[in-house]
Amino acid sequence: MNLFWIIIAILAIQRLLELLIARRNENFVRARGAKEYDAKGYKLIVLMHVAFFISLVSEYIFFGKNLSHYWVLLLIIFLLAQIVRYWAISALGYYWNTKILVTPNTQPVNQGPYKYIRHPNYLAVIVEIAVIPLIFSCYFTAVFFSVLNLIVLRRRIRIEEQALSTLDSKVSQ
Repeated sequence: MNLFWIIIAILAIQRLLELLIARRNENFVRARGAKEYDAKGYKLIVLMHVAFFISLVSEYIFFGKNLSHYWVLLLIIFLLAQIVRYWAISALGYYWNTKILVTPNTQPVNQGPYKYIRHPNYLAVIVEIAVIPLIFSCYFTAVFFSVLNLIVLRRRIRIEEQALSTLDSKVSQ
């Protein structure tokens, strides 16, 4: 088994475990009155991530791609993004989710990486979507999905900020 399939398997397992954690966390916050924002947009994000993996595997197989000459550096960048990703997930605890769920009578988290950057998990995702294909010289997937991801995340962050602003106004009252 080569490095490509090992990384794909790790990513698939990682994403499935994250969905299980997100489901558990969703149940936790919904029991506390959480409201979901942009459910339709969430489906688009899921579709984009599935399409990303299909594109990556297809480009790798059908175009006979190989490891980049810079794969070690790119892998290190990917691993650093993973550290940021799980630091962000850990800082949010039960409030981390793949959906936009806002729980009343709470405040946005400002600890861990959130002390330094507003959306560290999204930064990690941006890096992942760009770097994973580059490790294997899958340039089409890297460029196309990086651009698509930026468009989708720009919209999502705007909606998430609007949703979080309802907390700020309620908490300060």
